[in-house]
Amino acid sequence: MKKIFIKSGVALAAFSMLLSACSKFEEINQNPKQASESQVQEEFLINSSIIAAQMDPEVAERSFVLIWKAAAHQQLDDGITSGNNNDSWSGVYYSQISSWLTSITAAVDLGEKKIKAGNINEYTANLLQVARIWRAYLLSEMSDNYGPIAIQGYSSGVNPDFASVKDVYYFILSELKDASTKLNTNQTPGDALAKLDPAYGYDFKKWQRYANSMRLRLAMRLSEVDAAKAKAEFEDAAAGNLITDMSQTFQVQEKPGWDALTGVMSREWDEQLMTTTLENIYNGLGGVKTADQLTDPVYTPYIRAADWAGLQLTDHFPTTSSDPLAGFWFDGLPQTIDPRAYKAFIPAGDFSNPNFSRYPSYNENAWKRTARALMKNDKDTAVLLDGKMAWNGQTDGDWGAKGTLNRWYYWPGGAPRMTQQFRTSTSKRIFFAPWETHFLIAEAAVRGWNVPMSGKAAYEKGITQNFEYWGVSQFVGTYLTSTDFNNVGTSVSWDHTAEPPAAHTMNFKNGYTNAPGTAAIKYPVNNLYKNGTVKNDLLTKVITQKYIANMPWLPLEAWSDQRRLGLPFFETPNVEQPIPGLPGLNNGNYMTSNVKFYPQRIKYPSVMRNANGKGYDQAVQALGGAEDVTTPLWWAKQK
Repeated sequence: MKKIFIKSGVALAAFSMLLSACSKFEEINQNPKQASESQVQEEFLINSSIIAAQMDPEVAERSFVLIWKAAAHQQLDDGITSGNNNDSWSGVYYSQISSWLTSITAAVDLGEKKIKAGNINEYTANLLQVARIWRAYLLSEMSDNYGPIAIQGYSSGVNPDFASVKDVYYFILSELKDASTKLNTNQTPGDALAKLDPAYGYDFKKWQRYANSMRLRLAMRLSEVDAAKAKAEFEDAAAGNLITDMSQTFQVQEKPGWDALTGVMSREWDEQLMTTTLENIYNGLGGVKTADQLTDPVYTPYIRAADWAGLQLTDHFPTTSSDPLAGFWFDGLPQTIDPRAYKAFIPAGDFSNPNFSRYPSYNENAWKRTARALMKNDKDTAVLLDGKMAWNGQTDGDWGAKGTLNRWYYWPGGAPRMTQQFRTSTSKRIFFAPWETHFLIAEAAVRGWNVPMSGKAAYEKGITQNFEYWGVSQFVGTYLTSTDFNNVGTSVSWDHTAEPPAAHTMNFKNGYTNAPGTAAIKYPVNNLYKNGTVKNDLLTKVITQKYIANMPWLPLEAWSDQRRLGLPFFETPNVEQPIPGLPGLNNGNYMTSNVKFYPQRIKYPSVMRNANGKGYDQAVQALGGAEDVTTPLWWAKQK
């Protein structure tokens, strides 16, 4: 009897993980690392890989939340954003994604063997193409985290060779094209088979759309380093069927518990606070008033004027960051704001809001205490901040002595937090939505590539679809025509490409003396994009909207865009004191943007280095630089 032996690139994968997705495997009573081909079917292996890749709570918190969301500046965490690498977190993710790839590679191998032997059923050929498409996605996910990886390292019994990022991308783009072409989209699966596909129910038309839209994403990833290849792949994929409607979204239903389908943002001890990056992008963008969004009279006293900067508290809030409002604390709600902001984050102390998150559930003070005393540096006097309805993001880095003096810094109840709807494991995790297709087409149009619709039409369609997702469609008309600048100098209207002035005057109040004042607040300079010369061109608009729309489900994609383009604008971490993980950043250059000031990748875990020293050496050589968090990947900006 022919046996199937399952190995990953590091060690034997626990085959029991492959079986957990379907109760039918419980009938197999033999060594779980040996199963005959007649007992293993591709659909079970595909199902196992897709479900496992939803991430159980251990890897979800460490990878999705503490690495991806933090690196994308979509939630506050001072780990990877300060250049720190956690070997344990990297090891957990590396081990798990290797097992997901082991499952799906087994499905590919099995399908190819069956076809070669003529031992096929009605769906064998299509299941093979689905497996290849999902494997291509997983390889891209792994490479976008680490860089060079093993392409063919998940079905052999030997330690694999590692391929460069360029070779990985060329392989997966080829796989997606070939698999998409070979799918028979006229097949309709029965109920039994459909239940084993948690994303599409084996609707092969949708799998083809996913493959083509994934090609758009991954082709665009090469836009800055391999433009000809990027353009050719993109235009070819754009000619096919794409994800253009919400019904075609690649998404998987989460469920409460402690397994792979548990929500990726569900851990009750994580505050998941709004960042300064999001605050600066949201505030003022789109011309929609807070009063028209939050219509309950309880919010009215907290709405501030459009030119209000807040309280100036430079003894307690860092000023060594490129955040244009560093040193200020916003004591209320902004006059106008992107309508999705209040859907994604709930203002501090808004306890009557049904979506307010009371996490950490074990520590009421962590979410309830919104007013804290600040001890002034030179006098033993207290400044009391009322944090209720305050709308402040936070910036990572080193706060120095100001952090120890600032009690608000330690009590996150005074900051907006991720809405509870994403914390309860009742949402659908999105891997690819129609708005991303449209923003990719809009970017391609800006680049002058051949695409199926105009850049403006694609841009506005992407925004409109995302507004529908968030339930704020009533504001889309006002939003699309707005020429108002947000805090970083970008507007919404496609036809409005005028640059903002160098600075704008804002009013504030001294937080210690209550004396009123005015300040010329500069729009930040983004040296990573066009040498800092523009803030409101078409590409900046497209990536800004893509960043907002893909939040919170696609932080890895947001991080990849920032690494690829330097967009949207990310403020530098606070550097009141030197940051060991970012030795290039100091209090003399923090107003500039440099790739060395932001994380570029995850370091390979020690378990990989120890298990495959040869492969590790190959990977580092292919990386083209030091094995550091700040070493850019092949497709990313290099300076």
